[in-house]
Amino acid sequence: MKILVTGGAGFIASHIVDKYLEANHQVEVIDDMSRGRKENMRDDVVYHKIDIRSESVAKVFESGKFEVVNHHAAQMDVRKSTQDPLFDAGVNIVGTLNLLQNCVKHGVGQFIFASTGGAIYGEQVEYPASEEHPAHPVSPYGVAKLSVEHYLHYYHVEYALDYSILRYANVYGPRQNPYGEAGVIAIFAAKLLSGEEIIINGDGKQTRDYVYVDDIARLNTLVLGEKGTRILNAGRGSEDDVNRLYSILKELTGYSGEVHHGPPVAGEQRRSSISSRKAKELFGWEGNVDLDEGLARTVKYFKAINR
Repeated sequence: MKILVTGGAGFIASHIVDKYLEANHQVEVIDDMSRGRKENMRDDVVYHKIDIRSESVAKVFESGKFEVVNHHAAQMDVRKSTQDPLFDAGVNIVGTLNLLQNCVKHGVGQFIFASTGGAIYGEQVEYPASEEHPAHPVSPYGVAKLSVEHYLHYYHVEYALDYSILRYANVYGPRQNPYGEAGVIAIFAAKLLSGEEIIINGDGKQTRDYVYVDDIARLNTLVLGEKGTRILNAGRGSEDDVNRLYSILKELTGYSGEVHHGPPVAGEQRRSSISSRKAKELFGWEGNVDLDEGLARTVKYFKAINR
């Protein structure tokens, strides 16, 4: 198949590009390189360094003749979304609409969308949350992702565009940026390996559902080419707190320093976990890599690139 992957030089989507190429698909990438990294780029892939909001996107679609668009390019920092909701909506809603309009114009059959399984549900009333859990996001980032999900329903009804919405838990693993605001595992791993001071926000008992990036990339291959529509959670259904992450990573890195607790982050969700029973029933998918193994692989990666 001919596939366009947006954000394909970034953390999650570069792993998806690898999986698609292993399956002998043809892949092109759109990435403005605001978060993409040169070391994630491959010599056998065509990369277009453009913003998804740009008119230049149309030229990529005209020449590409894509059958599928896998959309991962995003403003993905929840804190930034609260500070600048206009920017967040511009990228995550308007940018996606630009892609969808081009899908309709150029006959793309399927749209795979990276949504969020944490921010979209807001403060949960059930743990883990299924896809039927009420969606009441408490951040502009979550609102934008939910808005795109509704737009996808419209484009399916109006234009018969098939879609798969994948609501990710907290994805971690090799290639994650350790210098951003998001991605506590990558941030901690890099700091612990360099002997820097670690500060945990609040009491460290806030929980998340952590899923390894290779498992996420595998799900993106399973839904490829599927007809119709679906919304799938993609997590492990477990809750691990920040204190446990620190404890495991400290042992893996041999860190000998002390940890400090800072003030809690205003508006941060206390707990989050999602059920992926639907993905298992429909596609036989589940998060196979447990947290201890995934953290060991992640630390090994950061050790290798810092030699």
